Amino acid sequence: MTDIAADTRTPGKLSTLDRLLPLWIGIAMVVGLLLGRAFPGLNDTLDKVKIDTVSLPIAIGLLLMMYPVLAKVKYTRIGHVVADRRSLVLSLVLNWLIGPAVMFALAWLLLPDLPEYRTGLIIVGLARCIAMVLIWNDLACGNRELAAVLVALNSMFQIVAFSILGWFYLQILPGWLGLDSNGIDVTVGEIAKSVLIFLGIPLLAGFLTRTFGERAKGTEWYEQRFIPRIGPVALYGLLFTIVILFALQGERITNQPLDVARIALPLLVYFAIMWFGTFALGLRLGLPYDRNASIAFTAAGNNFELAIAVAIGVFGVSSGQALAGVVGPLIEVPVLVALVYVSLAAQRKYYPAAVR
Repeated sequence: MTDIAADTRTPGKLSTLDRLLPLWIGIAMVVGLLLGRAFPGLNDTLDKVKIDTVSLPIAIGLLLMMYPVLAKVKYTRIGHVVADRRSLVLSLVLNWLIGPAVMFALAWLLLPDLPEYRTGLIIVGLARCIAMVLIWNDLACGNRELAAVLVALNSMFQIVAFSILGWFYLQILPGWLGLDSNGIDVTVGEIAKSVLIFLGIPLLAGFLTRTFGERAKGTEWYEQRFIPRIGPVALYGLLFTIVILFALQGERITNQPLDVARIALPLLVYFAIMWFGTFALGLRLGLPYDRNASIAFTAAGNNFELAIAVAIGVFGVSSGQALAGVVGPLIEVPVLVALVYVSLAAQRKYYPAAVR
């Protein structure tokens, strides 16, 4: 796996943090579950202080995750990325046409008797990833500049399209198909505020850090000295977020294991379809590895903080929709970590010239 801490992007030279990342994630999950079980009131305590509609500890973890990765982006290369219209159009189609449709189909096929969980999963499918995808992309040696552009595009489309797609997939399309319908009421302003906080703040911080860091100390100092120092913060933020997520829902997860398993099944199928389907399509189109990996991870990931916030705001914190939203990242994290390994293996097999 690539070494984020040292930013060598060379699979053979690994830091302990990177090499044992699945172990650290497993430990973080267990710690979170134990905390949730040991302190039943922890959920209410942690949820009292919020940034926007997201618990403050989770918000802090998300910002810590995103800042170091966005500080590594070479913003002067963005123009070259934007010129690649094929990659941008492909990502938008996968994220805003294919992804929501796949989740809608899986939710109805696999949860026909559980309308609350089904609705929650559809909401997860509508919330396209703007946060953790940067971590998975970096671990898989994807194109950082392309990932930053795709995340920004997803954010803009999210502001405009989320409510419209929610109305379509939860009310209009089920009505056309003769199925039960259940709408959501979330304003463009609420979505824009979430995007501004969880993407705008770390993106601005990353851009300003690189701009003034290179201006003051030079590119060599920035790349060789500064980046290695802040690199591990992204993974520490990831592990902290995982602990908090599992702690917030630990009691509920352990008390309703069968429900969690029912929710997990369509999620697992969804991640597999979106990642493998996208990566295979990229191979057919002749995309270079770094761009193919970025598009695949962006297509497979979801904006869980927005999905959870919407589910809780519309249906309540104890609703089945909220539980489905919370289970989303709990399944997504280990699955996409596994897909990082799959991606690097695919690089060695299908792109041997790209492996240094």
